Amino acid sequence: MVALPALRKESNGVETAYRHLRYSPPELHHAYGPRVHVLAHPAMLSRLARICSPACETPEMMRLVNDLYREMASIVASAEFPRTQVRIATRMRRRHRQADYAGEVVDPATSVVCIDIARAGMVPTVTCYEVFSSIVDHRRVRQDHVFMNRRTDAKGRVVGVDLSGSKLGGRIDRAVVVVPDPMGATGSSLSGALDLYVKKKLGRPLKVITMNLIVTPEFIRRLQADHPGVIIYAIRLDRGLSRPDVLRRRPGERWGEERGLNDRHYIVPGGGGFGELLNNAEE
Repeated sequence: MVALPALRKESNGVETAYRHLRYSPPELHHAYGPRVHVLAHPAMLSRLARICSPACETPEMMRLVNDLYREMASIVASAEFPRTQVRIATRMRRRHRQADYAGEVVDPATSVVCIDIARAGMVPTVTCYEVFSSIVDHRRVRQDHVFMNRRTDAKGRVVGVDLSGSKLGGRIDRAVVVVPDPMGATGSSLSGALDLYVKKKLGRPLKVITMNLIVTPEFIRRLQADHPGVIIYAIRLDRGLSRPDVLRRRPGERWGEERGLNDRHYIVPGGGGFGELLNNAEE
């Protein structure tokens, strides 16, 4: 058995090993810029592949989507949320005066706003709302709702979005705004939701983070053009309709030649319409 190195101690007995935590999730190497994070996570990719399979039906899909968003919410909180130093007594404090945790944690005073873009975003947003409420002060976590329909032309191509309603809980000043939306296809719905907060002048957030299962090169381009400060987290990047020579290059190196959407703006390889599948509804 290999002996573990002893943890460093200060002279007063306070642990220092957790004072400054370095954390960054494993990511795919790409050329889309530092605000895009495509996770290189085999277990998450395995579950996502199952979700996208025709054999995966609604009950299993909901369970797996919940699992993935619980894991991704912890990753995003660890990588992006503010941190603070704490010293917290454990239950062993009654017997040992040294029984404190001293170190860095996610700052419990962080304000978080989760935006649900109905309908595909409903399940992921509730999951993230629950996870973030367990990490920071639950009184500082809220959930907003935006109801949108894609506008299509005669050939079924997405040409815009129509806002049919919203329930917004207030201002977003200094909040971490999170948008859990499974399929980052064209970016029109997500960009439209963020536009709503800008138009209503609800304040300047600390960060805006999208949390997607799958994104396309087209989605990344649209979000970066419309909302340059947005941070994108995704489990997978799909650019399946790109030419073979483009697919052999690092993602983003030939961005202008990459293609992940078909003529009806569905993702390829993708997984079909998640909004319909999660809600057991017709298109």
